[in-house]
Amino acid sequence: MSAPAPHDHAAEQDPIEGIVKHMHIVLPVVGAVLIFMLAFIAVAMA
Repeated sequence: MSAPAPHDHAAEQDPIEGIVKHMHIVLPVVGAVLIFMLAFIAVAMA
């Protein structure tokens, strides 16, 4: 049997792991944008 190829863990980084590192900033910003969009829709319909 042949030896398995060595894995390069630096190249196999999951893109989700990169997002999770910044989630403490991204989540409040997206939440604020969503609230402002909903408020704009409510004012526009009133």
